[in-house]
Amino acid sequence: MRIARIAHAGGTAHAVLDGDTADLVADPLTGPSAAGGAADGAAGRALVRLGRRLPLAEVRLLSPVEPRTIVGMAHNTGPADRALPPQAFLKPARSVIGPGEPVHLPDSIGRVDAEAELAVVLAASPAGHTPDTVLRTVFGWTVANDITARDLQRSDPLWTAAKGRPGFTPLGPWIETALPAPDDTEVALTLDGVPLRPASTGGLARSITEILCYVGELLPLGPGDVVLTGAPGEYGPLVPGGRADATVAGIGTLTTPVRAGGPR
Repeated sequence: MRIARIAHAGGTAHAVLDGDTADLVADPLTGPSAAGGAADGAAGRALVRLGRRLPLAEVRLLSPVEPRTIVGMAHNTGPADRALPPQAFLKPARSVIGPGEPVHLPDSIGRVDAEAELAVVLAASPAGHTPDTVLRTVFGWTVANDITARDLQRSDPLWTAAKGRPGFTPLGPWIETALPAPDDTEVALTLDGVPLRPASTGGLARSITEILCYVGELLPLGPGDVVLTGAPGEYGPLVPGGRADATVAGIGTLTTPVRAGGPR
């Protein structure tokens, strides 16, 4: 099931995307759950359908979630990173932008890379869970572009200046509540129409369940928070006037145009 946040003539809403229509629902993460209803959402929540459908042509997709916390994994781009200790980093919630929204690159920032990743949207805290149970805390899955100012990253051990700037966390285009094999899902990045080398999440140093158990013990996480799992495939530089297309098999493609200058 694809669940999106949308903008329409009457404001913003959550919706289940069904063909060429959007079926409006209450907030599936923090809103009411349909008592006694079938668990057609994720993590056992039953969606409250609002009885209104809109043509997709009349809506605009927004970031599918508004997290309070975004946590990413360092040392997790390939098997060699297994020799390094696990390490997490934080990104500001306000760095999130949605599908089709541009990222603006400040002047003199140096090289800025796009990194396509599978992102986890949580329904509950993973604290206290084991690898056998932690997927019960997952609401769904989306596509992330973990934009990184590579030159600044080398001089900033906390990665704050490198990863926390406005627009540096594109998410979307929607949440997919069912991903059959999150530990063996292809992730790909295309820059300005040129595809880079894709790879599977199976190539990450740590599995999705290991990542969730690790960050669950570090941080107070909850519904709507987002965990970036690492970029298994090739990454590359963003160029003003160009665009990045991050794709995760089974979910879709997240497009991010690139503009010069500071955020508007």
